[in-house]
Amino acid sequence: MDEIENKVAQSGLISLDLEDWYPAGGRVLLDIRDQLFQGLLLREKDFREYIKTHDWTQYKDKYVAVSCSADAIVPTWAYMLLSSVLEPFAKKIVFGNLETLETILYDELLNKLDIEQYRDARIVIKGCGNLPVPKSAYVELTRLLRPVAKSIMYGEPCSTVPIYKQSKK
Repeated sequence: MDEIENKVAQSGLISLDLEDWYPAGGRVLLDIRDQLFQGLLLREKDFREYIKTHDWTQYKDKYVAVSCSADAIVPTWAYMLLSSVLEPFAKKIVFGNLETLETILYDELLNKLDIEQYRDARIVIKGCGNLPVPKSAYVELTRLLRPVAKSIMYGEPCSTVPIYKQSKK
């Protein structure tokens, strides 16, 4: 009986899955919409009372995105105050929504990546996963790999979309 040959394994392709690098930890969106007076503006006295009485321990070891989903007048100091009370607990605090949070987490992660290890490599960047990897992470990884990689593809090793191929010198 003939042995099954794994042509993908023999191809020399390096498969990168951004989900493998997904930072572990819960994500929380802290929307201050409910702290607004009549849904329009933030009053300092009321907000400081909220800061004093809110249970900040619930954000321990979490990634927190701070925002206000209402079209309201929110002074910059309010977000700074939130950051100051979250800092002892949260792993990371960003201004924006959860997608902004994921984008910042991946930017930090990818900026630490040793790109030289992929010099002259044929790379497949895996897609279609279960975790919320932002599209910006795929864009940034491609930008970082392009100067060193021989080729970059997207998808699965058995079915890829060509993204970049180094020209013959």
